[in-house]
Amino acid sequence: MKAVTWQGKRDVRIEDVPDPRIEQPTDAVIRVTSSGLCGSDLHLYEVLTPFMTPGDILGHEPMGIVEEVGPEVTHLKPGDRVVVPFQIACGHCYMCGTGLPTQCETTQVTGEGMGAPLFGYTRLYGAVPGGQAEYLRVPQAQYGPIKVPEGPADDRFVYLSDVLPTAWQAVEYAAVPEGGSVAVLGLGPIGDMACRIARLKGVDKVFGVDLVPERLERARARGVETFDLRSFDKEKDLVAAVQDRTGGRGPDAVIDAVGTEAHGGAVAKLVQQTAAVMPRAIGSPLAERFSIDRLAALYTAIDLVRRGGTISLSGVYGGMADPMPMLTMFDKQIQLRMGQANVRRWSDDIVPYLTDGDPLGVDGFATHHVPLTEAPQAYEMFQKKRDGAVKVLMKP
Repeated sequence: MKAVTWQGKRDVRIEDVPDPRIEQPTDAVIRVTSSGLCGSDLHLYEVLTPFMTPGDILGHEPMGIVEEVGPEVTHLKPGDRVVVPFQIACGHCYMCGTGLPTQCETTQVTGEGMGAPLFGYTRLYGAVPGGQAEYLRVPQAQYGPIKVPEGPADDRFVYLSDVLPTAWQAVEYAAVPEGGSVAVLGLGPIGDMACRIARLKGVDKVFGVDLVPERLERARARGVETFDLRSFDKEKDLVAAVQDRTGGRGPDAVIDAVGTEAHGGAVAKLVQQTAAVMPRAIGSPLAERFSIDRLAALYTAIDLVRRGGTISLSGVYGGMADPMPMLTMFDKQIQLRMGQANVRRWSDDIVPYLTDGDPLGVDGFATHHVPLTEAPQAYEMFQKKRDGAVKVLMKP
């Protein structure tokens, strides 16, 4: 089959690889019909190269048609249409039972000290072959795949794999009080969808911050009050402008949907780039033990949120030596919630909004649809924010 493979920094290629097969009784194999390109994929494309191996198959936002199931997968059959969550979890351990499948005790990548494995990601999360491919082996298929109905195009359901539950959890973790306000930093796919979900949940004051014109316009069209970073000379000017809209107090919650790709932090950028070009035996430990994120967005969130407010982190951070302004966080009594989205915890809440109309606008959410064979060009376009690329879907 053909698949998108990682070959090095900013180097992804379409290659012929062996077809997946059933290896465990809880496996399924699906024929992929759509697969998303995620901002997290750009971390592999640019930042997390020390943890990758040439030939790794990328992608963690797939959906498709079941081709084959193992004997212990009883709720699926060939021909079923399914969305595959980006994490691999068993559904029956303590952590899964408490709504934290990202911490699944059956599948944890214990050798790396990490939680549940992820499709198409680094060795820290199991280096499991991903879904930017013609076919995908799905471990723990007795729990993971979400059956969806026939009829609507893939665009209606594919975001259940990552975008929708990640944005949903970001809003849930933000815990915006009734009549309150939330600011969303970064209006890429997750930030954009978080704004839509906050509005859906009745939050009247939703502020969106970005610097890409197309992203700002998309958010404004959904009733979000936007702030263009290019209009402010200093971060404190942006903070003051948003605080002016909240009685001088600041929003009740801030969602950081940017993560480590935030602009700024020359030292952090230097460490990341140095680790990326070192030999793997040296660069990997450096990146793992001494990595520093570019924390511009998180620092802004800390300054922006009101005293006693909540910061919800959905953007990916991976630093082990990040300097945090603990004095300010303690003094402001900030609550901080974060983590990979627990897809199956939220999927049952989300599905009704996909089967009874389209209040979240998922049908038109993708800006680009490309064949799988154009993945290298799609990665470059998305990474450079060209051609108004906000969300890219690939079809084998």
